[in-house]
Amino acid sequence: MLMELRAVAELSAFFAMIPLLRLVPTGDGHPVLVLPGLAASDVSTQPLRGFLDDRGYPTHGWKLGTNFGPRPGLKAQLQEGLAQLHARHGRKVSLVGWSLGGIFAREMARRAPDQVRNVITLGSPFAGEPRASNAWRLYEMVSERSADDWPDRESMRTPPPVPSTAIFSRSDGIVAWQGCLEREGPTSESIEVDGSHCGLGHNPAVLYAIADRLAQPEGAWQPFHRHGPRRFLFPDPYRDTRASA
Repeated sequence: MLMELRAVAELSAFFAMIPLLRLVPTGDGHPVLVLPGLAASDVSTQPLRGFLDDRGYPTHGWKLGTNFGPRPGLKAQLQEGLAQLHARHGRKVSLVGWSLGGIFAREMARRAPDQVRNVITLGSPFAGEPRASNAWRLYEMVSERSADDWPDRESMRTPPPVPSTAIFSRSDGIVAWQGCLEREGPTSESIEVDGSHCGLGHNPAVLYAIADRLAQPEGAWQPFHRHGPRRFLFPDPYRDTRASA
């Protein structure tokens, strides 16, 4: 948990790196919906959304206040908000979800794949055990339900039917990183960064990776490449499994 204090330094690095971050690719103007993590609101995603706005994306917060977990009616509200953005812009929507927000984003894409362009999760423990986290007690307190009470947990491990990228850190002080690792597949991948859980929304390496993923032409998704200087910032996320193969 003490490692999460790095989030403050990461925010300072974000402001210092703004001139360089403006050199990353701009997008094609498709809409992006950003979902906050547990016990957080759209305030927490302001730096990320501001960065994406600057890169040419009409970016939206979820506008549902504080994320108190899967409360009654939330699923319908999320799908309605997605449908409205899809209709307003006349284009598929990219979903970026931080922690619990990423789990919601993956489920939204399963329910309406025709409205979603891709999904990017930040430290989202969709493949982990319910209590493999330092936040499970907080989850139970604010959601008023048991951490084990989540229907179809096994299906959460399956990549959604749209391109998906899971960004995670092995030094995450909140959730076990193993549960944030996406299955490697034709349209699914993981990207590893160095950083805290609480700083993922403004970590410069994370923002670079998000911009890289969103800038891909629709229908022409390719995995994130780690060639050249990138290999120093982005380790091979599957190195453990490749070594044992």
